[in-house]
Amino acid sequence: MTREATIAPQLDLNFEELRPARRIWPVSELVGQVRELVEQEYGDVWVEGEISNCRPVSHWTEYGELVFTGTVYLTLKDAEAQLPVVLFRRQANLLRFRPENGLHVLVRGRVSVYEQRGQMQLVAETMEPVGAGSLQLAFEQLKARLKSEGLFDAERKRPLPAFPRTVGIVTSPTGAVIRDFLNIVARRHSGLSVLVCPVSVQGDSAPAEVDAAINELNAGGLVDVIVIARGGGSLEDLAAFNSERVARAIAVSRLPVVSAIGHETDFTIADFVADLRAPTPSAAAELITEAQHKIAERVAEQSHRLERAVRFQLLQARQRLSRLPISRAEGRVNSLLYQLEQRLDDSSLRMEAVVSEQLRQHQRNVADLAAAVLRHDPRQGLAKASERLTGGQTRLVHSMERRVHESAAHLSSLDARLHSLSPLAVLERGYALVLTATGSLVRSALQVTPGDELVTRLSDGAFISRVESAASNQSTKK
Repeated sequence: MTREATIAPQLDLNFEELRPARRIWPVSELVGQVRELVEQEYGDVWVEGEISNCRPVSHWTEYGELVFTGTVYLTLKDAEAQLPVVLFRRQANLLRFRPENGLHVLVRGRVSVYEQRGQMQLVAETMEPVGAGSLQLAFEQLKARLKSEGLFDAERKRPLPAFPRTVGIVTSPTGAVIRDFLNIVARRHSGLSVLVCPVSVQGDSAPAEVDAAINELNAGGLVDVIVIARGGGSLEDLAAFNSERVARAIAVSRLPVVSAIGHETDFTIADFVADLRAPTPSAAAELITEAQHKIAERVAEQSHRLERAVRFQLLQARQRLSRLPISRAEGRVNSLLYQLEQRLDDSSLRMEAVVSEQLRQHQRNVADLAAAVLRHDPRQGLAKASERLTGGQTRLVHSMERRVHESAAHLSSLDARLHSLSPLAVLERGYALVLTATGSLVRSALQVTPGDELVTRLSDGAFISRVESAASNQSTKK
């Protein structure tokens, strides 16, 4: 045997020992292990791409809030690849915008594998648009939708009343906005009344409070125009006035609405829906009092012209008097004084008449307001409610007494019927019940034998007897 032949079997044996054992994987186990490895390695990633095949299950509430009622499925893609994305309902309802096809977004989440399909997917936690922020995108989406409904059309805008008596302002009761507004109104139109309706102007509760304030001012009938005012701020600070709930409250308002939100460069959804947009709250106060202020300026101008004319007439009169003799001048002066005195008397009478009429008008206004206050006095409502409650209590007591009497009569009738059917009533007529020692009723003489103890039950008691002999009617007949 050669050396090669001796070594060959040993080499074959070593190759068999070094060959790895073959492992067979079940599909579910392999996919599950791949999912665990992928989730460990890519547990928190940011992915950028374009949305396609978006299937959001959502609806708009009556207050204009977007609510997702199911999981959102979409595909994130770029020029060379695509990735399925799953956004569960809880995370979807935290979005400030509506995902749409073609939108370029940045998604944060974890990569996983859907085992039933063996498909890799991104389980999203949050999503934000690339470029414009989520609030800006939500603003643009809502603006486009409301514009398509016609809420921004100029035809539905109503003019402001030229001479409002009372203005209702929806704003925060603290801060510079309300102080500036009141100062300008007091300076330009001191007779204008201002009704402040305090609300929160930012935060989650702000849209509901502004909506309620607008409805309350419309229902009250105390104001002629509504002003919604807020100071400047970021897009997040002005989010309440970019909500659909506030926009629709302004749209259905019966009274004209002035939007005075933020600075001159700030625009909100409320500005587009309102009947008039003011650049600032101070500008809103000036616009509301513009007609009255123009009248005041016109009166001041005419007063100044009248004063100049009077001075010119006096100057001419002095010149004419200087050229006349003293006697004639004295007569002219006395005549002029008499005329002026008569004119003064006429003016005084007319002024008294005007003042009296204005006073009567103010008294009528006060009486109307007092009557309106009495109509809305809660004490009258409480008194009527108390009367209704007292009447209801009286009727309830009478009804309960009647039911008790009827029930008592019915119970007496049933008691009499029950007593008439009671075996005790039979015993009272002279009959008796015979019972064995075990308590069984004796119905036949065959049931007893001599020596048995029997209990005889009467109407007023019972006694025990012993049987001496027993015989039935049949045996007697025999």
